[in-house]
Amino acid sequence: MSKENFVSRFISKASRNFLSLKEIKNFDIGSPKKILIVRQHNQFGDLLATVPLFRAVKETFPQSKITVIVSPQNYYAVVKNDYIDEVLLFDKKKLLNIFYVKQFLKKIRSRFDVCIMPATVSLSYTSGLICRLSNSKIRIGPSSLNGKKNPFDYFFDRKVILNWAKHPDAHVSDFELELVRPFGINTNSFRTVINFNEDDTEIVDEFISRLKLKQNQKLIGLHIGAGKSNNRWAVEKFVELIHRLNLEFDSKFYITGSKKDKNEINYFKKKITIKIAYFLDKKITELAGLISKSDLFITNDTGVMHVAGSTDTPQVSIFGPTNPFNWAPIGSQKYFIKKSDFIDDVSVNDVFDLCEIILTNKKQTNKNYD
Repeated sequence: MSKENFVSRFISKASRNFLSLKEIKNFDIGSPKKILIVRQHNQFGDLLATVPLFRAVKETFPQSKITVIVSPQNYYAVVKNDYIDEVLLFDKKKLLNIFYVKQFLKKIRSRFDVCIMPATVSLSYTSGLICRLSNSKIRIGPSSLNGKKNPFDYFFDRKVILNWAKHPDAHVSDFELELVRPFGINTNSFRTVINFNEDDTEIVDEFISRLKLKQNQKLIGLHIGAGKSNNRWAVEKFVELIHRLNLEFDSKFYITGSKKDKNEINYFKKKITIKIAYFLDKKITELAGLISKSDLFITNDTGVMHVAGSTDTPQVSIFGPTNPFNWAPIGSQKYFIKKSDFIDDVSVNDVFDLCEIILTNKKQTNKNYD
């Protein structure tokens, strides 16, 4: 047995022996005032998909205070969310800092009525442990996920079976609510939300003013990167799409992205032959603000897709191996295209034809950025 496996098994056995809770098969949790939700292990797209759960908790218990634990990598997805009263950061890199650990434990040991650990495609031991160590009267978590037993379900006294196979085309936001519906927590809206303030709007307006948009000229944004290579539509196809849209519609274009998209953006710059603006390495709230002022946004299946999904802007999302019924944004004017698990089976014509329908049917507004 390797040293890593030995340590892992020792920790698992020790936590089971000392931290196991007796299951209570009672779905009455009363009227909790302080609710802790642990969502530290997900990327920001997954965290944005949890917003309907936050909404459901707040709608069910409007007087409650909701604290959400997130990681430094995903906190910006919900930092200004109206449904969340407090955001706590859990930074694994600081676990050797005794002062940090003591402060974090002090925060989660303040009295909570309920702790909830949502799950979508994976289970996090760390999130379960945080929920268990919190000073909560009730701890809610999955007993299994998609037919696989949760090996640390002993951290929870209220357990729920989560199985996407029962409804394979259910939206992720709908699926996440399966964990809390047995407790009377629900909502009718699966839309995600990103709140931005005047500072964000000022940065967006400044960016748009530099584009010198003319009256009735369209503003079109595109996100050409993605964390997973299988979710990236070919850069050459984005270039061809922009050239065709530019010929057909009087528009200004901008590209969004971050350092992670450096290779795709550099290659794009070499191929594109018209002037393009770049809105790079911006805060999620600023990005949402810019997309909200655009006429169309086109994106790969990635985190930025969910940011665009939080706005009312018409949107085209291009899918490869992922099930769009599970992950595509919900709402009016939110469209997706999928041909197969190979994303480049989606042609430029497929995307252009949909964009043409959107842009020609879109009601004219009196936006003036002169």
